[in-house]
Amino acid sequence: MKRLLLIAFHFPPLTGSSGIQRTISFARHLPKFGWEPLILTAHPRAYERVSDDQLMDLPSDTIVERAFALDSSRHMAVMGHYPAFAARPDRWITWWLGAVPKGLAMIRNYRPHAIWSTYPVATAHKIGGTLHRLSALPWIADFRDPMAQDSYPADAKTRQNFREIEERALRGASFSVFVTPGAARMYRERYPDIPSARVAVIENGYDEESFARLDDSSRDVGPLIPGTFTLVHSGIVYPSERDPTQLFQALRLMLDEGRLKRGELRLRLRASAHETLLAKLASDIGVAEVIELVPPIPYRDALQEMMHADGLLVLQASNCNEQIPAKVYEYLRCQRPIIALTDPGGDTAKLLREAGVHNIARLDSAREIASELPRFLDQVKYGQTASPNEAFVRAASRLERTRELASLLEQLPA
Repeated sequence: MKRLLLIAFHFPPLTGSSGIQRTISFARHLPKFGWEPLILTAHPRAYERVSDDQLMDLPSDTIVERAFALDSSRHMAVMGHYPAFAARPDRWITWWLGAVPKGLAMIRNYRPHAIWSTYPVATAHKIGGTLHRLSALPWIADFRDPMAQDSYPADAKTRQNFREIEERALRGASFSVFVTPGAARMYRERYPDIPSARVAVIENGYDEESFARLDDSSRDVGPLIPGTFTLVHSGIVYPSERDPTQLFQALRLMLDEGRLKRGELRLRLRASAHETLLAKLASDIGVAEVIELVPPIPYRDALQEMMHADGLLVLQASNCNEQIPAKVYEYLRCQRPIIALTDPGGDTAKLLREAGVHNIARLDSAREIASELPRFLDQVKYGQTASPNEAFVRAASRLERTRELASLLEQLPA
């Protein structure tokens, strides 16, 4: 069996990042396609929140090496401040110092045939590029999000650092992999001299094994809040990329116009990571009674909650039109009604329409949301919402995504 060295910061026991699932699922399924995974990740001290609940998702004999890493904001700060160089390209740059010698030792000991690294965080590609240059092993650079953008990162020096790492990855890797067609198109246009075939798409997905274990145990579980329609958003609510201000304004408008009765709807924001900000926003707009801010829970408990929600909510601003929240694929597998607040022209809306989901309104338009949300609630109430297309959902499993990765691996130079 060939071996693949996978470099990933987002890995158990870290909790709170959907990106963990991409690496775990590739590691679990690659042996089915003739590849043994070798994991190179960060020491748990680098993580702000940890939980052991996802460690069980890996076979017990999986080789996992954890390299020295610090979080500059917590381990190098004095009175809340730390030097700027300690956060370029990100707060975990010290991981590079630990991971390069650890990775070289793994290459000597296990003789992998290729390297795979995944962004974010940017330091992962810095590690992947260094190990590629020192070992001459072929490299696949995986981009879960677009990297350098016009105004991101906000700091100009960090943005330049991102561009340098990004360009080295695009030019040095045998394949650069993106999770949406829009992102791949953006990078083909950004680097027109790089052969188009070296820019590939492997979308995110859902893990069927996780859901299969829940299906049997979930049948006798009732609604989340009996008598109240519970609309769940599971995951981080970014203040810019998923700003719910217009959604809250729409709820206020619906209450004022009598299209939403008190106690009829509960919007549950699970693990938003910005509870204080959102609580103030809800209070200022006057919809605090509708909003429920709840903390993170173990991964399978979150899936269970999604499977019993009356509806599932997608938030994605137009400045992320080339991105698709990883959670969307799990939403589709849940087979629950979905409403998406996103740009109809973006990749998220396109994916949902292809899957058979058509309740879509712009995230930045309170009037549009206030029109679509009551329609969605009525459709669910009267059983008129269409379930996501089963064939489309099956094709989005993590097993099928790993099959696509294995196909790329087989094209690498020997």
